[in-house]
Amino acid sequence: MSMNSQGRSTTPSEATPHSDVHTVSGSRGLQQREDLIFETGSTAKTGVDLPAPKGGMDRLGGVTRKQSVGLPGLSEPEAVRHYVRLSQKNYAIDLGLFPLGSCTMKHNPRLNEKVARMPGFADIHPMQPQATVQGALELIDQLATWLKTLTGMPAVAMSPKAGAHGEFCGMMAIRGALMARGEIETRTRVLVPASAHGTNPATAVQCGFKVDEIKADARGRVDMEDLKAKLEDSSDIAGIMLTNPNTCGLFETDIREIADLIHEAGGYFYCDGANFNAIVGRVRPGDLGVDAMHINLHKTFSTPHGGGGPGAGPTVLSEALADYAPVPFVVEEDGVFHLVEQRTDEGSDAFGRLCAFHGQMGMFTRALTYMLSHGADGLKQAAEDAVLNANYIQSRLKSVMTPAFDGYCMHEALFSDAFTAEGIETLDIAKAMIDEGYHPMTMYFPLVVHGAMLIEPTETESKAELDRFCDSMLSIAEKAKAGDESLKGAPYLAPMRRLDETQAARKPELRWSEPDKVAAE
Repeated sequence: MSMNSQGRSTTPSEATPHSDVHTVSGSRGLQQREDLIFETGSTAKTGVDLPAPKGGMDRLGGVTRKQSVGLPGLSEPEAVRHYVRLSQKNYAIDLGLFPLGSCTMKHNPRLNEKVARMPGFADIHPMQPQATVQGALELIDQLATWLKTLTGMPAVAMSPKAGAHGEFCGMMAIRGALMARGEIETRTRVLVPASAHGTNPATAVQCGFKVDEIKADARGRVDMEDLKAKLEDSSDIAGIMLTNPNTCGLFETDIREIADLIHEAGGYFYCDGANFNAIVGRVRPGDLGVDAMHINLHKTFSTPHGGGGPGAGPTVLSEALADYAPVPFVVEEDGVFHLVEQRTDEGSDAFGRLCAFHGQMGMFTRALTYMLSHGADGLKQAAEDAVLNANYIQSRLKSVMTPAFDGYCMHEALFSDAFTAEGIETLDIAKAMIDEGYHPMTMYFPLVVHGAMLIEPTETESKAELDRFCDSMLSIAEKAKAGDESLKGAPYLAPMRRLDETQAARKPELRWSEPDKVAAE
C-alpha cells in the first residue's frame, strides 16, 4: 500500500504560552496530580503485616528469592487512590463523544454485560460435554442464523477471534477453493484498493498471495479504469479484497460491477465487513456478489473488543466457499445441538481449524442480546442513525474544514488539511482537541487523503453532543485556518504537555530507576 509522504513534527516550536495557573500540589482542580507508583511507595515498607510462615518445607528447589523484588509497598488507601487517579486521566465513551468511532469506542449496552455474566454463560468451560452446554450451542446457532440472514450468505464460520482473524479465515477459504481447482500455483495475485483497510494486504500476503494495489479515483472510490487494466491478464487473479463502505467513509457504488469482473476473471470477492455497521439492515452483501466477509461484532453489534478474552470476527461465506469453512460449527438434529469438530463427509474441503475451541462465548452472548433487543428494524435504524450523525457532522464542519470528497458520506466524515494555514499541521489540531476535552479522531488515515481527519460519531450520540463536539472543532479549525501559533504548543491543559512521540516510540524507557542511581550513571 502507498505510504503518506507527509512529514510531521512531534516537538512543539516556541509558541505563545497560554495563561496558566500553577499549583503547589501539581493538581488542577479535581484532577489530582499522580506520580509513578515507584515514586509514591517505598520498597522498604509493605502495606500488609504477615507473620513469617512456620514449619513449612521449601519446595522451590533452591531458587528461593534472596533479595527484595523492588516493588513499592503501599497502604490500601494509597493503592486505591493511585489507580482511581490514573483512571480519571483516561478518555472513555462513558465520558463523552469518541470521534474514533466504532473502531475502538462504541457504547456497549449494560444489558449485554448483564446477560454475558449470567452463570449459565459465564461459567461454562469449552471442554464440557456437549450435553451440558446445549443452551450455549443453541445461542451460537441463533447468532449464526442472524448473521447469515443479515448478510444474505449461506454459511458462517464463528470461530475467528477478531477482524484480521476473520480476514484470514476468508482468504484461507479462497485459498482452499483454488487448491481444489488445481490453480493455487497459478492464481497468486490479489487486488487491493488503496481505500481498503490496512490489514487487507497484510492478510493476503500472510496467505501466500501477492498484492496488486488499485488506485482510488477522484471520488474516493475504486478507479474502475485501473481495475479493468489490472484484469486484462486475469490468468493469475485469485481475487480482490475490498472494504465497503471503504475507509474514506464512502459506499463503493460500482461494487456489483466489480464483483462481476472478478468472477469473470476466475477470482473470488472478499469484502472487508468492518464497516458493516453503516449498512446492516439496508444492504445484504450476498446480493452484491460477495464470496466472503468478516463481521466485527465489536463495531456492528456493540460488543467490546475484548471483554474477558479475545473479540470475535465471524466470517460469512458464499455457496462457492461454504465447503471450505473451518471447523468447528454447530448443527441441530432432532432438537439436539452438536458441535462438529471434524469434517468427514465425502468431498469435504474444510481448510482445518483456526483456534483450539469454537469462539468467544462472551462476545456471542453480547451480540445476540443486542440483536434481540433491537430486532431487525432496530438494527436498520442504528445503521441509519450512524450515517445521519456522520453527515450532520460533515454538514456543520464543512463551512471551515475541507471535506475530502464531495457528496454525502456513510458512517464517518473524512476531512483533509487543505483548510489549514501554512505551518499548521493535522497533529496540531489533534493536540488542541485534548484541551477541548476530546480524544482526537483518526488522524493521517486513510493514506489516500493528505492530512486526513476521519470522524465517526456512531449512532448513539444525541444532537446536543454532536453540536458540542462541532462547536469545539469549529473553534480549533478557525485557529488552524488563521495560522494561530498557539496550536503548536497544545495541549496546555493535559496532565502531560506535548511529547516527542517519535523518540518515545523509538527509544521508550520501560524501566524505572531510582533518581540517585540515574545520577550516578
